[in-house]
Amino acid sequence: LGASTAYVESTLGQIYKQVDPVTGQYRGGPAYYFEHAKGWKIYGIIFALASIVSCGLFLPGVQANGVVKAVTNITGEGAMVATNVFGDIGVYTLVTLAAILLLLGFIIFGGIKRIANVTQLVVPFMALGYIILALIIIFINYDRIPEVFGMIVGDAFTAQAGLGAAIGWGVKRGVYSNEAGQGTGPHAAAAAEVQHPTQQGLVQAFSVYVDTLFVCSATAFMILMTGQYNIQGTLPDGQFLVQNLDAAVNINSPAFTQAALTSVFGSSGEVFVGLAVFFFAFTTLLAYYYIAETNVAYLAEKIGFEAPALFVIKVVLMAAVAYGAINSSGYIWNIGDIGVGLMAWLNIVGIIALFFLMGKPTIKCLRDYEAQKKAGVKDFTFDPKALGIENARFWEQRLEQREKR
Repeated sequence: LGASTAYVESTLGQIYKQVDPVTGQYRGGPAYYFEHAKGWKIYGIIFALASIVSCGLFLPGVQANGVVKAVTNITGEGAMVATNVFGDIGVYTLVTLAAILLLLGFIIFGGIKRIANVTQLVVPFMALGYIILALIIIFINYDRIPEVFGMIVGDAFTAQAGLGAAIGWGVKRGVYSNEAGQGTGPHAAAAAEVQHPTQQGLVQAFSVYVDTLFVCSATAFMILMTGQYNIQGTLPDGQFLVQNLDAAVNINSPAFTQAALTSVFGSSGEVFVGLAVFFFAFTTLLAYYYIAETNVAYLAEKIGFEAPALFVIKVVLMAAVAYGAINSSGYIWNIGDIGVGLMAWLNIVGIIALFFLMGKPTIKCLRDYEAQKKAGVKDFTFDPKALGIENARFWEQRLEQREKR
């Protein structure tokens, strides 16, 4: 379901993308395909506003909070600094926050893309290193694989899971792992250079399997195999159902993963997770800004004021980062869940409506791509009008230019 949703929304993002007249970059996303696919201009504006609020205000704090918790799990809070509004805050929390804000500010205010390019270059290596360490832990504890599978499958079919507790957590946190249906993915998908929209849709669909079935499953196996976790219960006195770690360990943080790696690799494992979380979260913050910026550009086409609006969203995003870093994880994750819900409900309802009202355009794209591939085509073309898809202006113009050559 996640892969098919990712395919549909990302392919739609590609079909209805546009070229920004100022920067020359591709821009697209749900706001664009809602307006141009069926003329739902108001719905597009509503989604654009929801995206700006979610990615500029509600979601950045989740990433900042994760980085701060990962760092302070290693260093501790340090000396406490008294504040009038937020109470006592640890020195290392403030130092970590300052580093995030400094780097983020250089990029989004100063346009220093070199930092962004470095982080994007480092992330794949950090991800590869993370997967290798996870596989080592699984190999060392291979004798526990049947037991862990039994725990996962057994708990998935309990009454509590069936009544929605586990399913609710799975949906809320699962969306963060691959973003399928949330409406964030199509913005990045639209920015890609491809010969056919289906190519990017399939890439996004495949990413769901990599993120959720591979990376997230590897993380779960690490934590369960090493026994580095607590399970909160609903007992009258608030006791843990299972307590393997100190009660002060924050569940909504990378602490369990750090503890799992530390149990095998020592302090170096904990440091590695801290660095990985920093790079993963920082690039996610840049993605949130890009999504907010894209939707500001969309609204600017209608009402103008792009430059002032972009300045405001930059300030708001950095304030959200600061607010998320110094507040409790549970509270910040709840705010993030609101942001996810705002975008996801609008996007999912919208793409389902488009899918059926337009005669399944993304399926037509897939069949067109498969037919060309089967015919041995190396240089793919996309003719939206031949498939009955209207207002895909970018692809119409590209086809016209190609025919002139």
